[in-house]
Amino acid sequence: MKKILLTVLVSVSMLAAKTQFVYDYLKGADNYFKKGDYASAAAYYEKYFSRDSSYMKRDVMPYTPQSPVRKTAPALTNRERAVYHLAECYRLLNYPAKAEPYYREAMDMNKARFPLAQYHLGAVQRALAKYEEAEQNLRVFLDEYKGNDAYIANAERELQNLQYIQEQLKRKDLKYYTVQKAPADLNSTGGNYAPVWLNGNTLLFTSTRPDDSLAMAAKEGKVYNNKVYQAVYRDGVLEGINRAELPQAKNTEQGVVSLTPDGNTMFLTRWTMEKKTKFAAIYKSTYTEKGWSEPQMLDASVNGPGSNAQQPSVTPDGKYLLYASDRSGGQGGFDLWYAELVNGTPGTSVNLGSVINTVYNEQAPFYHQPSASLIFSTDGRIGMGGYDFFQSKGTIGSWQVPENLGHPVNSVKDDIYFTSRSAGKNLLEDVLLSSQRDAACCLELFYLKKVKPRKLVTGQVVSCDPGKPFKAATITIVDTVTNRMLLTKTTAPDGLYSITLEEYQPLVVRATAEGFFGNTLRFDTPQDPEADSLANGVLCLTPLPEINKTFVIENVYYDFNKADLKIESYPALDEVVRMLESAPAMTIEIGGHTDGKGSDSYNQKLSEARAKSVVDYLVSKGIDPARLSAKGYGESMPVAPET
Repeated sequence: MKKILLTVLVSVSMLAAKTQFVYDYLKGADNYFKKGDYASAAAYYEKYFSRDSSYMKRDVMPYTPQSPVRKTAPALTNRERAVYHLAECYRLLNYPAKAEPYYREAMDMNKARFPLAQYHLGAVQRALAKYEEAEQNLRVFLDEYKGNDAYIANAERELQNLQYIQEQLKRKDLKYYTVQKAPADLNSTGGNYAPVWLNGNTLLFTSTRPDDSLAMAAKEGKVYNNKVYQAVYRDGVLEGINRAELPQAKNTEQGVVSLTPDGNTMFLTRWTMEKKTKFAAIYKSTYTEKGWSEPQMLDASVNGPGSNAQQPSVTPDGKYLLYASDRSGGQGGFDLWYAELVNGTPGTSVNLGSVINTVYNEQAPFYHQPSASLIFSTDGRIGMGGYDFFQSKGTIGSWQVPENLGHPVNSVKDDIYFTSRSAGKNLLEDVLLSSQRDAACCLELFYLKKVKPRKLVTGQVVSCDPGKPFKAATITIVDTVTNRMLLTKTTAPDGLYSITLEEYQPLVVRATAEGFFGNTLRFDTPQDPEADSLANGVLCLTPLPEINKTFVIENVYYDFNKADLKIESYPALDEVVRMLESAPAMTIEIGGHTDGKGSDSYNQKLSEARAKSVVDYLVSKGIDPARLSAKGYGESMPVAPET
């Protein structure tokens, strides 16, 4: 009997210890979740689930008397809460593949208690490229959700994102893009992001990779903290990566740097986490013969009280500091701001305005000088989902409506932090960016390049008179914005021409040909700006009049008994100006005429005055007066029958 009793006692003791162990995992997980330490919370929830599956299925409540038969199920069990919390952990850690099954399980167990699970499930399925399932869950969520909050708008935007994704995946120009994941040395364990070129051979970036020098941090469970690293290249080949010699305070995350053009002043973000709350500020460090100085926090002009400031970016001309902040006075969430730099010190901060910022989050600004483009990431506009890169043309104080850079610059996961070394207008010629596209959870570095095909523009110049033989024309292409001549060439004998351009832009084709009036044709971007070619309409040239032949200039108007030209006459006379410009050797006589009313002498003087007013107008347009003469014919040669 003692042996049997001992066995029973040992078994009961082991079960109690096991129960206590499982409970400790759950308690620890809940505590980490409340603090916002989702990585630790996820690890403990996983241990809680794996420790004793039979215990979990019974939903035993430790230290609570259990009746042999459960009469009523609790509104929310340990398992249900833990499943949903674990799904939330993986979502907030940007780990959609692990979040998806737990959101499904939470819905299966107690959908009524987790009304947002279906929305989050649709969002993570979009990130996993499960587009049909994502759309189905989002539509069900919109049909069933009873809340009156931002989740309705978010779900509707996710549906628009799904439509945009399908359009982007069918783009005709995808063949011109090359996207390549950076080598493993750059993309080590952890997150790797926020690339900034210090010079042509040195790259600075932020990484959470484990660092052997942080042995103490490892003991404290803080191996994956953010630090600045430096990668050195030689002839385009990565030689090595080292921790940047930049002072870093204990228990502080550090990264996202930007430098002034002379390389002597660095702005960087430092932050800490306290009870789920991030406290971020922008600091400044200067380079001396001893290296980078201890970073000093900027004053309230950038780091507003009670707010976060992060992701500094100095414009290439060194005049402005761009950054993201949730300070008051913005549109909502994180906005983009700028402050003028005077001797490396930021002045008063100014919001970039509602053209750029939304009520959601705008992050990680970068300004590309050659293309006059602001690049930033936002989760508040239609795109591929999550954070997408957007481009806004303009300068400080004057921005165009941002446009999504599309696929494959953007992916269905988060894309944030962008830098371009392109020296020309092709922004995407030499890009390094960070994206979650190929990772289970974290940002990684990618090289991206777009080879812009030259745009082919074709057209034809012909005679407006089919009976007039046409040989060839000289065409001149002029930029209508700068009025700069881009090229001059001769068409083929049949008048056909073709030109290639780096990109479409507002242009005008001016055509001249011997024996014809000159003419122009304006053209702009085609309906599809990514099209490889643009076919211009036919440009028709009118034959010049024969020598010593008379022709009538229609639509020239005067007031009754007056010689002053009416404004309505200008378009017709402008055609004469173009004719004379097209035929530099041509001289013409302008003949004035009247009707038969009035005396002969009066009509003679009036016709001479009218002819002279035409000559004066042509001279005012740049025609040499030596090529013009005026003669009045009075009523002797009427150009229209008397009525």
